[in-house]
Amino acid sequence: MTDITLLSPEHRLIEAVLFASAEPVTVDVLMKQVPPTTNVLEILYDLKALYQPRGVNLVETGGNWSFRTAPDLAPQMILTRQPRRKLPRAAAEVLAIIAYHQPVTRAEVESIRGVDTSKGTLDLLLELGWIRPGKRRETPGRPLTWQTTPDFLSHFNLETLRDLPGLEELKASGLLDPRPVLSTLPREKDDPSTDSEVPEEDSEFSAWLREEEGAVNTAESA
Repeated sequence: MTDITLLSPEHRLIEAVLFASAEPVTVDVLMKQVPPTTNVLEILYDLKALYQPRGVNLVETGGNWSFRTAPDLAPQMILTRQPRRKLPRAAAEVLAIIAYHQPVTRAEVESIRGVDTSKGTLDLLLELGWIRPGKRRETPGRPLTWQTTPDFLSHFNLETLRDLPGLEELKASGLLDPRPVLSTLPREKDDPSTDSEVPEEDSEFSAWLREEEGAVNTAESA
């Protein structure tokens, strides 16, 4: 482990930038703060090891770096903040489909859900910074594809998309009602068809997204 008394000026500068930033920071941004010969990744891993036993940890999510409360201390952290509404069910379903099937077009999302997707749903996810346009599909009409962003990974504390929970993992965690989600939740206004079905994994993950969003609003570990 790096001795805190031996930190170089570059270590201290990168540490300061990470603490001062309200958002996770990319390696490219950090490289602009130090001399060009500096091995930024080596410094990040030094700091990660240094902070590993402390009350805050340096973590990487989707290639971005930020300081966060140590996971074992999260239950003891009480934060007072303005409550926000949970993610609407329609938005959670669309986000779940994009997360699992990306890159995916709007038409493909609608085919999976079985209903039209309102522009407001995509606008909400764009405003939150959780989805972004991808490459256009090389098919007639060249439709735009959608994919998740590093902010999505950061918000839900996922290092990579491979860390997305599977159906059995969600059920084992106790987050989900064993009954089908569609039988326990009312349809949204942009979901007029009560006969259409969403693949079970997408529905279950949308429920997890809404559970996680509610938990983050009341007791974040960040």
